Amino acid sequence: MTLHEIISDGMTVANPEHESHTLSERARRHLWMHFSRLGSYSETSDIPVMVRGEGAYIYDARGNRYLDGISGLFTSSLGHGRRDIAAVAAQQMSELEYFPIWTYAHPRAIELAEKLASLAPGDLNRVFFTSGGGEGVESAWKLARQYHRLRGESDRYKVISRDIAYHGTTMGALTITSVQSYRTPFEPLVPGAIKIPNTNTYRSPMYQANPAAFGEWNASQIEEAILREGPDTVAAVFLEPVQNAGGCLTPPPGYFQKVREICDRYGVLLVSDEVICAYGRLGTWFGGQKYDFVPDIMVTAKGLTAGYAPLGAMIVSDRIAEPFLHGDESFLHGFTWAGHPTSSAVALKVIDIIETEHVLENVTSNQDYFRDALETLRDIPIVGDVRGTGYFYGVELVKDQGTKETFEGDEAEHLLRGHLSPELFRRGLICRSDDRGDPVVQFAPPLIVGRSEIDWMVGTLREVLEDSLHLL
Repeated sequence: MTLHEIISDGMTVANPEHESHTLSERARRHLWMHFSRLGSYSETSDIPVMVRGEGAYIYDARGNRYLDGISGLFTSSLGHGRRDIAAVAAQQMSELEYFPIWTYAHPRAIELAEKLASLAPGDLNRVFFTSGGGEGVESAWKLARQYHRLRGESDRYKVISRDIAYHGTTMGALTITSVQSYRTPFEPLVPGAIKIPNTNTYRSPMYQANPAAFGEWNASQIEEAILREGPDTVAAVFLEPVQNAGGCLTPPPGYFQKVREICDRYGVLLVSDEVICAYGRLGTWFGGQKYDFVPDIMVTAKGLTAGYAPLGAMIVSDRIAEPFLHGDESFLHGFTWAGHPTSSAVALKVIDIIETEHVLENVTSNQDYFRDALETLRDIPIVGDVRGTGYFYGVELVKDQGTKETFEGDEAEHLLRGHLSPELFRRGLICRSDDRGDPVVQFAPPLIVGRSEIDWMVGTLREVLEDSLHLL
């Protein structure tokens, strides 16, 4: 019996410390972990090894339990260990384990595409499957470029995105990404990436007292970029409804309506990157519904399968699909695993659970409680801002609440990675300490959690933040 089976069955491991250390050592020798400082794990510093999950909790090889306050990676929206989803996957594997959707179709991909079209707003009725979010962003830029080319506008290749925004790591998606530390090792990237200010109202000295004016100004930066580059050269604008990197940056009032008007005026496609924001994270099926706008293309992933299988979906307007529906034209793009039968079956089951178990209602009924609980942390001197919506919140940390002076360099490193992250983990809470921009702590728990879990997460963060004051 493996260690995983032993812990899953609730049996006692004879020497869990030894077993955990052995797994960690094997990982250190052979596993290349993503976005990880491999050199930071010494022989005396074990790599955390997670072996099972149940509901909102995850368990490591030592048997320690952690509340998954970040849903794995904004992904495990229905929690861990659901046997009903596993049963659907097993049934599909026994029926049709795999077949591509390259010139073929299979029932689960058809059913899922139909279901997503029924949920999506406006005329977003055509679904192009991917394996995940970064692939979806890459696909959307390629689609935008080919769409314009088919309409005789071959010079439209440029893409606009916001400062600090993260959109993926493939070369095209990395070009759209605006986190410079991720970009530098791989430059030169794809030509044509234009960057504009993000919607961080807290860091807007001119408009903080007037969010609507900030929204007007912020959207106007997109128009200025289009005019500066030349409207006939810009293919698309990529925006998240709530921007992840930088710490859950919500849009000012009227922002997306203004952006929609600008894109329509200049024939630029509006792409909503909803890899995180879709499927209930903001309390709605899609982030665009939260902020009352309809994009030309939506990129989705993560919560689509709640982490039980890899899958992404680019949901496209009928208008954008139309040039590909005639003659011998085709979108010359695809992925081996996209629309995988098992992943599609899992996604259908996840959508059914969201509907039948009233998951969206759980988020909307608790989102204000969640925010109010986080707002109580403002009495801690290093808490500068609380922002977000739904089950997606960030707490920005500052050296001085009055001046909003931020932590930078070694100070941020010491605070986030030297103290906050390991101490929260030690106390049984997994969340995200992020310094892509100003330092923030992020929460995005499974959409099934209630107020008791919210209270525990916020209470634990309070204890750790208060303990950190003596370090500054």
